Amino acid sequence: MANNLRFQVVEEAFKKRAVEVQVPAERPSEYFGKYVFNKEKMYRYLPKTVYDKMIDVMDNGASLDRSIADAVADGMKKWAMEMGVTHYTHWFQPLTEGTAEKHDAFVEHDGKGGMIEKFSGKLLVQQEPDASSFPNGGIRNTFEARGYSAWDPTSPVFIIDDTLCIPTIFIAYTGEALDYKAPLLRSLHAVGKAAKDVCQYFYNDVTKVQVNLGWEQEYFLVDEGLYSARPDLLMTGRTLMGHESAKNQQMDDHYFGTIPDRVQAFMKDLEIQALELAIPVKTRHNEVAPNQFELAPIYEECNLAVDHNMLLMSLMKKVARNHGFRVLLHEKPFDGINGSGKHNNWSLSADNGVLLHAPGKTPEENLRFVTFIVETLMAVYRHNGLLKASIMSATNAHRLGGNEAPPAIISSFLGTQLTELLDHIEQSDKNELFNLKGKQGMEIDIPQIPDLIVDNTDRNRTSPFAFTGNRFEFRAPGSSVNCASAMIALNASMAEALNSFKERVDKKIQAGENQVSALLEVLKDDIKTCKPIRFDGNGYSDEWVKEAERRGLDIERSCPVVFEHYLDESSVRMFESTKVMNRKELLARNEVKWEMYVKTVQIEARVLGDLAMNHIIPVSTHYQSQLIKNVQGMKDVFSTDKADRLSNRNMKLIEEIAERTEKIEQLVEELTDARRIANRIESIHERAIAYHDTVCPKMEAIRSEIDKLEMIVEDGLWTLPKYRELLFIR
Repeated sequence: MANNLRFQVVEEAFKKRAVEVQVPAERPSEYFGKYVFNKEKMYRYLPKTVYDKMIDVMDNGASLDRSIADAVADGMKKWAMEMGVTHYTHWFQPLTEGTAEKHDAFVEHDGKGGMIEKFSGKLLVQQEPDASSFPNGGIRNTFEARGYSAWDPTSPVFIIDDTLCIPTIFIAYTGEALDYKAPLLRSLHAVGKAAKDVCQYFYNDVTKVQVNLGWEQEYFLVDEGLYSARPDLLMTGRTLMGHESAKNQQMDDHYFGTIPDRVQAFMKDLEIQALELAIPVKTRHNEVAPNQFELAPIYEECNLAVDHNMLLMSLMKKVARNHGFRVLLHEKPFDGINGSGKHNNWSLSADNGVLLHAPGKTPEENLRFVTFIVETLMAVYRHNGLLKASIMSATNAHRLGGNEAPPAIISSFLGTQLTELLDHIEQSDKNELFNLKGKQGMEIDIPQIPDLIVDNTDRNRTSPFAFTGNRFEFRAPGSSVNCASAMIALNASMAEALNSFKERVDKKIQAGENQVSALLEVLKDDIKTCKPIRFDGNGYSDEWVKEAERRGLDIERSCPVVFEHYLDESSVRMFESTKVMNRKELLARNEVKWEMYVKTVQIEARVLGDLAMNHIIPVSTHYQSQLIKNVQGMKDVFSTDKADRLSNRNMKLIEEIAERTEKIEQLVEELTDARRIANRIESIHERAIAYHDTVCPKMEAIRSEIDKLEMIVEDGLWTLPKYRELLFIR
């Protein structure tokens, strides 16, 4: 029955066709933000004085006047109810890597035995989720449940189905952040102020600096029936076993290839719903691996971009199911092919229109450009271990360093022109200003093709933190995570670097040096200091690992050990000096990280043990029994010599199956023992290390044996959909 079920599931997947998508009659620009209480809706539904105060909060960072909360809530409720909304929720981002929400209806007693629709400013501004029920690292005990969610007015509220969703921070009763948004907002304030102060050396009209983020979301799609037939995918998000398909990505024919009809329909539906929620999706394409795709928006302000990415991941899962798919956001759902990342394109821009990481047209502007490039490198160099910790997880650890993912060593690629410029500044004896070549033309000897404009840097796929012309691309974050984690560490590190830079420059100016000379002298020192972080070569090479270690960069690969960088004294000092997080919050977050690591590996180990004992071994021994009957039957039909000769292959298979199933049983027992021993370790930190060092290797060993059995057991008996069936959408 099991084998027939597998073939039936595969056949059903083969028969599926694209779902017809209802495309709105309007152009995208006309339905963009349909379900968002944006500035245009505010202007229509709020009193003029209230609207002006809200704009001041959103655009200029003014403090929210709680006296206007009732008027804002009334306007929101009126708009939402016109859109068919009946409930509201505080939408926040706990340390689970997902989002959380509790829905309440717009109803209160009217005092006359009936109900009225009501939504007050008090309910808009603040609510009280149970803080002890979310990961908190010991900040809240089970009997200390109180925590608060508080409205973030800089991120517009939006509608999902019949619910008004209000983006909020989430903090403990004692004030510590229990989410990603609170420290992200603090980090944005810190780097914005530090960058604005440095900008005063170059511009008199800069009053605000904004952090921009453009994420690129990679993901896999799998037919829902095949997904449901793989318990490992269902329970862990990745395949814990499976021999690679004879054909996967080696022909490079999937990358930028024609999008399958079913996938195209899914993408179209997703884009329409994303645009209605004001998520500015722009790019879609096939990625390198089979069944792998990418979606990317136009860049936005960092806080809003993070909210949009979290919302999009939730939306993707919902839309995919409507099209008979399941979205896989795990960083490495399939062994042997590319994993999925979430590349973070990060930059700073001033309110005078200048992109601070972009070259200028004058020597003075290029001095500004070099300043922000070098101080970014200083931030990455000083905290390369912390930045790796910010993107590390039990799932992303499978991806880093393999198949086009960046290596687990943080370095920065600059390109030839910028590298030569920094070397020139470092070696120059005099404080001279400079010009950059910028983009140049490339002649192509084909009359019909216009000359190309060539960027001032190439691209390096193996660089975790590459300069790409006017921004840095942080390629290391994983596809499933909240990218706020990486942004918090990067923003805070940058704020510290800029503050240090300004302090040293001001000291020289106060000592009598002119401003340009002071800037260049400090830059020269920093160019020399951060030189070890610059690497333009092949990040996959063994030589680079040795060279990185010689340079003093962090080369650790153990996930639980990498997390320790959050508690380095340099990290604690940096987070506290920028007022992004305090030591207590950092200790709590690391407790959560170690606990999440243990639970992730623990679940995978239990699922793998169950599949090995209840699926793989029974199927293999059943096939072995058929082979034994075949050998015995040959002896009844042929002479002894001929029967021995003809059954020789089957005898070898019988013996190999016996040896491998015995080995699997032994390894599963050892895996269970390793878990039991690790679970007795009181320190969650040491327990996580034990899981990494003793449990994970056993899982790899079990997988190796199972994958070899898959290649010899009769295909019709194998119960689980294989890679060749999972990886190619029909």
